[in-house]
Amino acid sequence: MTETRGARPVAPERERGIRYRWGVLSMNFLVLGLNYADRAAIGVAAPVIIAEYGFSMSTWGWISAVFFVGYAPFCFVGGYTSDRFGPRKVMAWAIAWWSLFTALTAAGFSAVSFMIIRFLFGFGEGPQAAVTAKTMSNWFPQRQFGTALGLSQASTPLGGAIGTPLVVALMAAFNGNWRAPFICLGALGVFFVIGWWIVVRDKPSEHPRVGPAEAAEMAADERAQDATRLGNGADDDAPLLSYLRKPLVLTTALSYFGYAWVLYTFLTWFPVFLTEAHGVELEGLAVAGALPWVAGFLGLALGGVFTDALGRRFGVFAARKWTIVIGLIVVALAFTPVGLVDSTAAAVALMGAVVFVLYVVGAQFFALIGPAIPKARFGSVSGFIHFIANLSGIFAPVVVGYLVEDSESWVLAFGISALIAGIPAVLLALFGRAARLASTATKN
Repeated sequence: MTETRGARPVAPERERGIRYRWGVLSMNFLVLGLNYADRAAIGVAAPVIIAEYGFSMSTWGWISAVFFVGYAPFCFVGGYTSDRFGPRKVMAWAIAWWSLFTALTAAGFSAVSFMIIRFLFGFGEGPQAAVTAKTMSNWFPQRQFGTALGLSQASTPLGGAIGTPLVVALMAAFNGNWRAPFICLGALGVFFVIGWWIVVRDKPSEHPRVGPAEAAEMAADERAQDATRLGNGADDDAPLLSYLRKPLVLTTALSYFGYAWVLYTFLTWFPVFLTEAHGVELEGLAVAGALPWVAGFLGLALGGVFTDALGRRFGVFAARKWTIVIGLIVVALAFTPVGLVDSTAAAVALMGAVVFVLYVVGAQFFALIGPAIPKARFGSVSGFIHFIANLSGIFAPVVVGYLVEDSESWVLAFGISALIAGIPAVLLALFGRAARLASTATKN
């Protein structure tokens, strides 16, 4: 006899209490923490690697940038394949791939070998954000979507915060050997693949531990979003390109590009900046390099909650849009002075403030377009804006490297980065419009 959903016994406390989706979010949180710990490791080890191989600043910029040549297209590939094959399979393969090449980083022996390894490493790291957006979209109703994205992605800076002292500690434990952290982090990825596969399914309706009430809630939310979108003239059968050309999608992508430029300047060069400009030793990086990441964790964790709360009063579209616009302008104004202040404590504190605001903004991008995109296309559109954003990763490390090498000015490098963050924010303010759709879709 076939067992039906209605016949399956459901624990009453599960139906009345915490929904299983929070378990899915928790697993996603852990996976993204590993993702950024693995990515941040190269920045922490950079001063030692640069010294060992005699790389110039511009050479290291190219080594850092080539990662994004692999990473950026797989942002879109990850989103597209999560629409086709489901986020569970795509994320599992991504974790396995990036963990393998995290470990293989220890085999680097020249500029070319590092470039090849980092390029292939990017293939695995690229899908994570769009797959996360797809997963949270499948598991959380629109009224909680910003909160879910913010909390799930909050582990990315936390991964940097934990990864920075962890890499320093592992290097110290192995007598300064920079290769040891990469091997250890790569091996850890095996356990994360297993955990993800056990905990996560593509949708609530597919998971044996999800009660009927939670599955029905998500089905009703999806129907409500579809009805709102179609009632406002949307065509859910429209080709993918028609969504990618929307002014809202394009201005969101450009704003995400500006956000990512500052983030990757920080990720690639802040440990080097502290070493070169302030004389911070390796042991000092364990604290000074980690503090801005802690600020970023708080920004992402609170950012989605903040805009969802504002959205209940003003509509989530307005809350998310103006958080991005105002936040990026604040980042633009505060980033340049990081290179001007004399003390290490002031530089770290100011960068912590920049990263905090940056990550409040970071919780908004996927959520902003959520009500305007049907679920069947959401992974692909999320992957597209993440792809555009991460083109900055190709250019920012190289441009900053050349600027610092040629001008010997961190202020100039940070000032140009500030402009790149601020200009798209103005474009989003002027042209990123979807007010009627958002206001009707989210006040529930």
